Amino acid sequence: MIEMKGVSKVYHTGAKPALQDINLKIDGGEFVFLVGPSGAGKTTLIRLIFCEQAPTSGRISFLGRDTSTYKPGELLQHRRRMGMVFQDFRLLKSKTVFENVAFALEVVGRSPKEIQKRVPLALEQVGLSGKENAFPGELSGGEQQRVGIARALVREPLVLLADEPTGNLDPDISRQLMELFDQINRNGTTVIIATHAWDLVDQMQKRVIALEGGRIIRDEQRGYYRNEH
Repeated sequence: MIEMKGVSKVYHTGAKPALQDINLKIDGGEFVFLVGPSGAGKTTLIRLIFCEQAPTSGRISFLGRDTSTYKPGELLQHRRRMGMVFQDFRLLKSKTVFENVAFALEVVGRSPKEIQKRVPLALEQVGLSGKENAFPGELSGGEQQRVGIARALVREPLVLLADEPTGNLDPDISRQLMELFDQINRNGTTVIIATHAWDLVDQMQKRVIALEGGRIIRDEQRGYYRNEH
């Protein structure tokens, strides 16, 4: 589904590469953790998959198509096939839970009828039925992140990308959210999560890609955060 060949990313001339010679293949339906210290290149890798940024060198393909050949409309279509979940939730504080999730459909021109149908289904999927009329400020951190996940899911993406989605949450809530990501993955969505949460990674036993200094240093199918096991 996603393939990178010899991908490097340098943000400024003379700067140390954020990513160096990345060769990677992620199949449809996989659950992948990206791990490593701050500055290892995890967020850059997610941005390249999302096509928010382009590689300095190398080739990225999605569903067999070289992403560098996308026309503007195809680039938008690519991003619509992907859902993004952020550490800081990025909810619109003046909008209700329903309106926050609906906004993801409104910006791509979906009809009011379709929005009325799909938003409740997305909220049910993340366990927030009954919270439609609440505002973000009335929710716990875990609930706010569930809204963020519902917003990413409502467009029925092929790939769900998450950058430190549990970074601001306590351990119990973080564990519940990982169980939710696992359920989303079992429903067929490819899930890619960048995280420092070593305990959750060790518990989940999914594919682990470890980065350090912009390079992949380890890629294990049922891996741990560290390879000391």
